[in-house]
Amino acid sequence: MRPTVPVPVPVPVPVPVAAPPAVIELRQYTLRPGRRDELIELFDGELIEPQEKAGMDVLGQFRDLDDPDRFVWLRGFPDMATRHRALTAFYGGPVWAEHGPRANDTMLDSDDVLLLRPEPRPEPAANGLTVSPSRRPPVGAPAPDLFVAATVWFFPPGYAGGARIRDGLLPVLRETGPAPFALLVTEHAHNTFPRLPVRTGENVVVVLTSYADETAHRRHLAEVRRHPLARAEILPGIERAQAAPPQRLRLAPTGRSLCPGGRTSSVIRTGNLSWSR
Repeated sequence: MRPTVPVPVPVPVPVPVAAPPAVIELRQYTLRPGRRDELIELFDGELIEPQEKAGMDVLGQFRDLDDPDRFVWLRGFPDMATRHRALTAFYGGPVWAEHGPRANDTMLDSDDVLLLRPEPRPEPAANGLTVSPSRRPPVGAPAPDLFVAATVWFFPPGYAGGARIRDGLLPVLRETGPAPFALLVTEHAHNTFPRLPVRTGENVVVVLTSYADETAHRRHLAEVRRHPLARAEILPGIERAQAAPPQRLRLAPTGRSLCPGGRTSSVIRTGNLSWSR
């Protein structure tokens, strides 16, 4: 009887990923009518890798499904000092000098920017914003068939809105559907790069969740509203505490967006490595 030859088991290939960003910008641009695709083509083709080379993370780019002239994107940094250095290098460098005028020409307003940080608990609150640039699809890749929901809650100055969402609503969201990939709150640090304004005087909480499609999102919302505790206490409590109605963004990732859940079926994270099955 011949001995059995063991079959080699494929070993997952480790892929380096950046640490979760500690400072995040949620940027919403109002564009000149009909020019969103032009900006996305320019952004995805020319502006992603140079920003990453300068020291920042391009976390996700999206079409706003409720406004054909709005472009939404997320950008991250390890800390405020790195943010200043990275923005100075990129906006003072040759790539922006070449492509910036064309990008700016598509825009009516680029100052709707929220400066955010991960809610400290549960850990890690922004783990879904950990990206691996080597996984980014190539230029010209089709947009993934995904839906991303972003909800921005506005609370009075000094109110602990992050704790209210974290301890009240977040467990219900996890129980009734996919867990949000990020829970973010206002970063109150001074904007050290005034060339790019950010909104001041805000106290917001942002929840980001990825779905297979919009139907799954609507189904999740319905489950939350039917949840006894959410219906009786959690949602009315948030409504009483908020300073203004929430902003709800319905977003579709662009072809090169590293939207969480969009590019790999299974990812194991350990330390600073991401292993894809």
